Amino acid sequence: MSIVSIAFSIYSFMLIVYILMSWVPAAQESSFGRLLAKLCEPYLGFFRKFIPPIGMIDFSPIIGILLLNFIERGVRIVLLNLSTMIG
Repeated sequence: MSIVSIAFSIYSFMLIVYILMSWVPAAQESSFGRLLAKLCEPYLGFFRKFIPPIGMIDFSPIIGILLLNFIERGVRIVLLNLSTMIG
């Protein structure tokens, strides 16, 4: 597993933990919750601008995680192509 894959996996895991913590308000107010908010909210906030909640369900994290997976694949393909061009 490459460093790029590890970085994307860690950030995806952070997003999932942050989303689950939203169900427990006390967890969000912890120092760990505030740290995750600083790291995850800018990314998720981008999607919330374009994808409004439907009822009480916020679909922006799902779209954000799916797009993050597509971005990871794209970055891996670009890096693979660059490595074959160089070497």
